[in-house]
Amino acid sequence: MTNAPTGRLDGNDLVLTRTFNAGPDDVWASVTESSRTARWFGPWTGEAGPGRTIKVQMAYEEGSPWMEARIDACEPPSRLLLTTVDEAGSWHLELLLTAAGGGTELRLVHHLTTTDGLGEVGPGWEYYLDNLVAARDGEPLPAFTDYYPSMKAYFEALTP
Repeated sequence: MTNAPTGRLDGNDLVLTRTFNAGPDDVWASVTESSRTARWFGPWTGEAGPGRTIKVQMAYEEGSPWMEARIDACEPPSRLLLTTVDEAGSWHLELLLTAAGGGTELRLVHHLTTTDGLGEVGPGWEYYLDNLVAARDGEPLPAFTDYYPSMKAYFEALTP
């Protein structure tokens, strides 16, 4: 069973949060090491570092397409700022990790230029973050059909 949607809008930022029973360094590795991102999002290739561009495979999308991701800021183990570019356009994403209650809170912030399409984007991020939780826990990954279209109305209702 899929969890209820957690995303919220803060201005034009879509914010989603997950909490892990692990330290920031371990969670950081799950979102930055190619062998670990492959388990829940997709692998990446290239030389990572601020100002550099890597190629990321979206392994759980139809056709497993590749996209470019420019690393705008990298402050281990607390902040990663990316700009991704593919045929759908460019997205500005920020991952913020903070120690919380003996674990780590991960906040994904999608800096939106428009809230058009939020009914599709929001369920996608819920799915990927739940993939991350499942991969870290050694559980089967959820099915995207459990997120979309069922969460579409929730995210559309967030827009003013």
